[in-house]
Formats: sequence, structure tokens, C-alpha cells
Amino acid sequence: MIYVIATLDFAPGKRSAFLAEFAKVAPLVHAEQGCIEYVPVIDADTDIASQHRTGPDSVTIVEKWASVDALRAHDTSAHMQAYRVRVKDYVRGKEIRIMKAAAQSGPWSDPNAGRTFLAGDYTGG
Repeated sequence: MIYVIATLDFAPGKRSAFLAEFAKVAPLVHAEQGCIEYVPVIDADTDIASQHRTGPDSVTIVEKWASVDALRAHDTSAHMQAYRVRVKDYVRGKEIRIMKAAAQSGPWSDPNAGRTFLAGDYTGG
């Protein structure tokens, strides 16, 4: 499993225009082989002091892919190439992190751990 955390910074006031283009490409990405999750997120309104805010001119894309090969195919797909052309004038900066789970043991390595925990019958890693 591969995780991608991509934070994009935009020219002032361009986040809505970017999200409109993202909404057009997202169904194509979700249909790609190996795509597990692909969602744009923005700052939540909370009073939690430790929260790091990215601001009104940023979006973070949270992605989960079955493999590096699936991510590579996504990155080079025709619809992503066309999408990048459409949004290039909005983007002022980006930080892309490609990650994997820290260890192959522990409750996070079980894809059903969250459901099991919520069901009340999880006994730990």
C-alpha cells in the first residue's frame, strides 16, 4: 500500500477554480486500477491549538494506492496530463510525499482493524 500526501498552494482566490477541475478528473482517477482513495481536503474549523493550518489558498490531496506501479500509471495517465495543463496557472507551489506504512506489524497493518475496533472485539496487535 502506498500513501500520497500532496499539498498544493494556489494563487490567491484560485482554490475554488482548482477544486472545480479536480471534481472533473476525480471520477477518472477513482476508476483507475489500484486507486483506493483520492480526495481533496482543506482545513477543518476546530479550536484545537495544535492544528497546523494550510490556509485558504491550499488543498491537500490524500491518496491511497495499491502499489507503486498503480501510482506510476496514475501519474502518467492521459487524463492526469490534461488535468495538469488545466490547473497549472492556479498552482504556486507543491509538496508531494509518497509514503508506506511504518511497519508490517501492529494494528494499522490489518486493513480491518478500524472496523474490528469499532465493533468492540479488537484485542490489540
